[in-house]
Amino acid sequence: MIMARRHVVLFLCALLPLLILVMAVSLNVGATGVHLTALWQSGAEQTDSFADRVVLTQIRGPRVVMAGLTGAALAVAGAIMQGLFRNPLADPGLIGVSSGAALATACMIVLGGTWLNLGAGGLQAEIMSTAWAVPVAGMLGSFVAACLLYMFATRGGATSVSMILLAGVAFSAFSGALTGILIFRANDTALRDLTFWTMGSFAGATWSRIGLLCPFLLVATWVTVRLALPLNALLLGESDARLMGYPVERIKRLAMFSVACAVGPTVSFVGAIGFVGVVVPHLVRLVTGPDHRLVLPGSALLGAILLIAADTLARIIAMPADVPVGIVTAVLGTPLFVWLLTRTHDRERLA
Repeated sequence: MIMARRHVVLFLCALLPLLILVMAVSLNVGATGVHLTALWQSGAEQTDSFADRVVLTQIRGPRVVMAGLTGAALAVAGAIMQGLFRNPLADPGLIGVSSGAALATACMIVLGGTWLNLGAGGLQAEIMSTAWAVPVAGMLGSFVAACLLYMFATRGGATSVSMILLAGVAFSAFSGALTGILIFRANDTALRDLTFWTMGSFAGATWSRIGLLCPFLLVATWVTVRLALPLNALLLGESDARLMGYPVERIKRLAMFSVACAVGPTVSFVGAIGFVGVVVPHLVRLVTGPDHRLVLPGSALLGAILLIAADTLARIIAMPADVPVGIVTAVLGTPLFVWLLTRTHDRERLA
């Protein structure tokens, strides 16, 4: 038991330097051929040193940081959902965050120009005409969807986890249908923008967007730290958690709020990225066990590592083209997801 605990500690301690290494590699590779050495080379040594620094600090830098934050947010949200539903295959999208963001984004991309022409003026017109319109719409859509599902699943002060799951599936299907209608009436430009958003990409990452994202992630982190022990209690069942003195309904609200804060803003900025929230927490749990005090930080580190690596691969496999990172995560995550399904089925058959 002591040896197993030591292995867990070594695993978690190894993730941080691995994250730094992956970030350094990601900053060092790209279509322009600029390397990290440009950061300390003077103008006399390299005539294009200023342009190279701009590439590293204003293009690759925000992209790497955004990928790391998104991977950590999706993985931790997946771990929370899996603990809340007591199911290793649960996904952050179950509470409608991703589908709500997708529907609101589709509305803004396809209908934004129409709304603007119908008389939106002043500050509203300025917001709609900027690059902030799509992420702001996606963020609002994700929070509205999570609130609607929570209210639908709550009766008499008690929230049914199974009702959240069923309502989330129904809401995702309904949102997908509405999004399909919008795609049908979209012009070529809107259709292209919407298609690239649904595949996920970090190409539009900027420091200003990261600055807007950080407050949401800080709130989600503060709430998540307080959820570790309650989620451990929920693994025993809601009745046992109540007997242990935990406010189960409050835990559910905090869990959904944390997931909405973490996933909603990130998805609205970078688009839909699948499999990270499902695969990463389960991989961490195979090493650390079910204790959320270890699963949550381990998921954050491993999620950041894997998504930065996936984005790096997306940038170099078809240079100078930029492959959407959602395609890379789907190609790499599908075999792992099938393996998780097979492993879960075998474990249930032997139980």
